[in-house]
Amino acid sequence: MTGGWTSAATVGLAFTAGALVLLTVQQRRQHELRLRVEQHRVNLHLLSKAIDDPELAAVLSTVDLGGEPVEDRPRLRRQYLFSNALYTSILNAYFTGNVTWQELHGQLRVLCQSDPFRGYWEATRHHRESLDPLSAEARVGRMMDGLVRDLNEADTEEWWVVGEPPTP
Repeated sequence: MTGGWTSAATVGLAFTAGALVLLTVQQRRQHELRLRVEQHRVNLHLLSKAIDDPELAAVLSTVDLGGEPVEDRPRLRRQYLFSNALYTSILNAYFTGNVTWQELHGQLRVLCQSDPFRGYWEATRHHRESLDPLSAEARVGRMMDGLVRDLNEADTEEWWVVGEPPTP
């Protein structure tokens, strides 16, 4: 040996370094997924408490219900909070890799069949305006807007065939 690195040693070292980088990336991704799941769990717990208690619901819900009859506001607020819980649950399933883009589209299309959900979606339109337009959540929001529009304009009662999922 001439004192320099052999080709085999160089390749072995590069392979080991690459494997360590890949392992680090995988560990970071798993940690991020665990944090997302835990955040979702806390969010659902808070939503559940707010749905059960109108005084807490008034704190958590920022939707203006001023145009609704006073006696309907608590019911509508609970429906909107529950709609938010369903939407974020489906969104979280996509972000954690449990459903594909096409499956997300299908689940959201089903959710759009609910009039209270559609009301929630319209009432929270201004909330989505603050999202980074390049973010995954904004992209999903645009898909939802398209689904609602397609379903409103559909000439068929077969809602399950309305709307094509946009490319991710």
